[in-house]
Amino acid sequence: MMEDSPMALTQKENYLRLLRGEMPEFIPASYIESTSYALEEDQIAPSVCPNGPVKTVYGVTYVGSADLFNGALPKPGEILLDDITKWRDVIKNPDNTYRDWEGYYKKQTDNFDRTQRCVRSHGGDYFLTLVSFMGFEGALIAMHEEPDEVYALFDYVSEHYLEVMRNQIKYANIDVYTIMDDDAAKLAPFFSVDMYRRLVKPFHKKHADLALEHGIYLDRHDCGHCEQFIEDWWEMGIRSWNPAQISNDLVGIKKKYNNKLVIAGGWDNTGYLGSPDVDPDDLRQGLKEYVDTLAPGGGFVFSAGIMGRMDNPKLKEKSGIIREFYYDYVKDYYKNH
Repeated sequence: MMEDSPMALTQKENYLRLLRGEMPEFIPASYIESTSYALEEDQIAPSVCPNGPVKTVYGVTYVGSADLFNGALPKPGEILLDDITKWRDVIKNPDNTYRDWEGYYKKQTDNFDRTQRCVRSHGGDYFLTLVSFMGFEGALIAMHEEPDEVYALFDYVSEHYLEVMRNQIKYANIDVYTIMDDDAAKLAPFFSVDMYRRLVKPFHKKHADLALEHGIYLDRHDCGHCEQFIEDWWEMGIRSWNPAQISNDLVGIKKKYNNKLVIAGGWDNTGYLGSPDVDPDDLRQGLKEYVDTLAPGGGFVFSAGIMGRMDNPKLKEKSGIIREFYYDYVKDYYKNH
């Protein structure tokens, strides 16, 4: 297994080439060789909760699960807002008048080697914010019954979310911004494209416009069957999508956009191939089919992984197989194919 084949481009240069729709020198693998530093931000909802519950500036408690890599979710059973028409009495943006934005980010970025990796941040999770306030059922009912109130709430929350983003741009000089809003289940989105365009897209677009205004590349995180929204993402300037789960027509999407929309995912992370119990030979064959399907022509980030508890010996074994396969077959794919 070769892990140190010489490359002319740094991880940062290679990844940015990918985001520009150009052919990369090598296939990046964010889970194996990081392309980016992830900026931390306690003013937005956490992505993970490895050290216990986290309470947001809006008063929502998030918890993590070791079975899901400590991914953060609103604490079950806690409803902050049970009537969307009363949101003005309950939801209050934080007062950041005296926050030391520069110092907060400097503590992080002083340790970043910007020549080697990008700096990235995320936000814009308006639908999930509503879910965190009201629960899934309450959020979806509110969107159908009181769309004007939902829009007004999003507009209010956007003042805070955009304030955070503007300061990240000013003081952290981010390279990549991920609009992070899960709006689909495995088989279908939670709401129609029309509802997305009326209630959610205007606020995603605010973040997209701010990013593009400052030369920042746009990524989109959206799990589930969400391909219906891709044209809207594209229109906003989004050029990368993770995790691009297999319930979507990835072959058709790849054919339509070629290397102009990066598929930063495409791995069966919730099925047999992503299980610690997968047979090693099946895993290797699945990895080869995965790469041979999505890598040709560029626009691909190798994102294979195994789901489960980090202390599971089978997970460690299968993760080792994935790592070995990446260096043996994937990284130099464009030199060998």
